[in-house]
Amino acid sequence: MPTPLLLLAVLATLAAAAHPSCSPGSDPSGKCQRLASTHSATCVDLHLRTCSDASYNQTSFPTPLEHRSWEAVESSPEYIVLGVLHFLLEGQCNPDLRLLGCSVLVPRCEGGHTRRPCRHVCEGLREACQPAFDAIDMAWPYFLDCARYFTPEEEGCYDPLEQLRGELDAEEALPSGLPPTFIRFAHHSYTQMVRVLKRTAARCSQVAKTYSIGRSFEGKDLLVIEFSSRPGQHELMEPEVKLIGNIHGNEVAGREMLIYLAQYLCSEYLLGNPRIQRLLNTTRIHLLPSMNPDGYEVAAAEGAGYNGWISGRQNAQNLDLNRNFPDLTSEYYRLASTRGVRTDHIPISQYYWWGKVAPETKAIMKWIQTIPFVLSASLHGGDLVVSYPFDFSKHPHEEKMFSPTPDEKMFKLLARAYADVHPMMMDRSENRCGGNFLKQGSIINGADWYSFTGGMSDFNYLHTNCFEITVELGCVKFPPEEALYGLWQHNKEPLLNFLEMVHRGIKGVVTDKYGKPVKNARILVKGIRHDVTTAPDGDYWRLLPPGSHIVIAQAPGYSKVMKRVTIPLRMRRAGRVDFILQPLRAGPKNFLSGPSRASPWTQDPRGEAAQLDFEPPRARRQPASGSKPWWWSYFTSLTPHKPRWLLKY
Repeated sequence: MPTPLLLLAVLATLAAAAHPSCSPGSDPSGKCQRLASTHSATCVDLHLRTCSDASYNQTSFPTPLEHRSWEAVESSPEYIVLGVLHFLLEGQCNPDLRLLGCSVLVPRCEGGHTRRPCRHVCEGLREACQPAFDAIDMAWPYFLDCARYFTPEEEGCYDPLEQLRGELDAEEALPSGLPPTFIRFAHHSYTQMVRVLKRTAARCSQVAKTYSIGRSFEGKDLLVIEFSSRPGQHELMEPEVKLIGNIHGNEVAGREMLIYLAQYLCSEYLLGNPRIQRLLNTTRIHLLPSMNPDGYEVAAAEGAGYNGWISGRQNAQNLDLNRNFPDLTSEYYRLASTRGVRTDHIPISQYYWWGKVAPETKAIMKWIQTIPFVLSASLHGGDLVVSYPFDFSKHPHEEKMFSPTPDEKMFKLLARAYADVHPMMMDRSENRCGGNFLKQGSIINGADWYSFTGGMSDFNYLHTNCFEITVELGCVKFPPEEALYGLWQHNKEPLLNFLEMVHRGIKGVVTDKYGKPVKNARILVKGIRHDVTTAPDGDYWRLLPPGSHIVIAQAPGYSKVMKRVTIPLRMRRAGRVDFILQPLRAGPKNFLSGPSRASPWTQDPRGEAAQLDFEPPRARRQPASGSKPWWWSYFTSLTPHKPRWLLKY
């Protein structure tokens, strides 16, 4: 594995002075003994760079780890580990882990008394972050022992992450005299975006809520605002749709459009707009305005009009997030040449995890595994066109080649649903932005435009039930503020029209003869080699173009059921088609091979299925019998006081 330069620099600077942080033999495990709470102390100013953003500015000595000076703290293995966890865990749980560690390494001191951090905060963070440690075969650091160094709430503890949460919960008052429905058509910083989304969710609490799907590499929440008649839960046969913006940090129009859309949906719902009320009462909508908040900060520092074509495009790890997903399209082309093999819900190869996977990418992958999304759009900038899968050419060496999915007709309908009501996309001038796509109706197959691997849209289609298109909102990636209102006017109706497309096709519930839901049942459509699967409640959604279709439901241990359905040309509500499966009297029939959607499986190098917890162990990082994990070499210069407490064995 290539060694991160910054990681080496930190270790080289700190390693030489490392020394033990407690007396040898003080604990059978070699760890420091638990210290009693210190009620009185001499407070000194906190000047430790790693902890400069802690919620307090004074500490005291000795610390709970028995460090008695700044030199002892800065040369300790605990301090070195705290400084590099960010890199070892590839940005996961940052800055939470660092701030939690600071609360032990340099305890809070105020008014001549030390205060200990809350145990429940530690326990919550350990539960969330343990998979990240397991993925690199590292033990939970002893100095983050929740029972030893943290205290219950009733004993007067404090929350070391309070400031981090406070930044997200802070209110931003509207300018005086403006109605609550006012939308500020301006660029939003990360903090402003979070405040607007949280304020919007508070205004429409009966139909909206915010939640985070994870953190960026630099620790920013990937914040989603959800709209539904019952926010926070999946309702039977209510389709789920997501819109994602700012996957490239310097393509900011999509980010702002989704911030405006969230405010618009809330305001119009409260004002009684029947279209919006019907949409929110029948659909669960998830808006992620910024998938790449770190990249946005880089682009925003240059400002609108000054931003380069690629400055801020990547995340903080210098990864292009829309090239960072598993390449399942190549596997699809291989499978498609074999008759009788499933080409949908393709598992993720174990080899994928050997590469560098961004925390933002992991968050999206886990998100779409958790929620049964039906429809999605990713909003970009740089041109004016709607593209749809496949994005990778069926002949890898062809840079431009029409490469349709089995659902080509449906994808074209989805793309047209956006383009046909966009005034600029329908402008007949070939000299305008996107004019070269005019003959195709401002839509194009992605690979026919330009081919690339690792895209999010192909991954959605081949790994889950979700159909995703890509919308390029304009030729200027970071438009000036005065252009934002016009962009909103051009995209408001296309966004609403696209959201309503989730109700096309058919939906229903698959049950057994006793009425019990059958999850992971397959819904097949003759002539379309791409199946969808039922959610845990047995419900399904199948986007289909108008016409007659033969639909089949089947599951292991049950007889398959076949129905003919006709979808009228102008039908705008999904037709309900339920299936009742009868158990087989004899042994189960041979079904087409392939894993089901809801089972998180991966393929190991031998071709055998292995369960995946979405914080996958990396094959290159697993130690052979008797050897040390890959990251141990980073600490070899810390002799004689290496952090052996990070080893699991």
